[in-house]
Amino acid sequence: MASALKNLSKYDESKLPDIEDKSFGIVVADWNEHITHALYEGCYDTLIKHGAQEENIHTVQVPGAFELTTAAAMLTQRHQVDAVICLGCVIKGETTHNEYINHSVGMGLTNLGIATAKPFIFGLLTPNTEQQALDRAGGKYGNKGVEAAVTAIRMADLKQNLGKRKKKIGFG
Repeated sequence: MASALKNLSKYDESKLPDIEDKSFGIVVADWNEHITHALYEGCYDTLIKHGAQEENIHTVQVPGAFELTTAAAMLTQRHQVDAVICLGCVIKGETTHNEYINHSVGMGLTNLGIATAKPFIFGLLTPNTEQQALDRAGGKYGNKGVEAAVTAIRMADLKQNLGKRKKKIGFG
């Protein structure tokens, strides 16, 4: 759903699970840092607000969006995390570089998630203009860093709860 139709930074806090015992990785790109660092602040603050302990949030910075997937993989080798959130911003510009980078990051995170059965959250803004990015980094459409944190919380909980389900025969 488009941000113009629904601001997903507004959510029902009562539906989020306790994350006091959860560990998270955050990988943030420095390219367009005035945007990505605002995403990071929203993401980090949301994790803390919902019970994550500072020592259980592992952050790494990378030069640009293309490096998000490699750093996410390296982070999971270094720290036991329940989910990894990748934050970046690729503004369209005059060439089609954005298509290659955005697609590569999306596929890279999908492949990491499938290979490890661990949530890797796509927090990459893909706007046409800088203003569209600013609108999504704390502007009129909320902060997509908040949304990425909420997604990570929900997916880490899903992973934990799927492991607890009893196997049944049939549907139900």
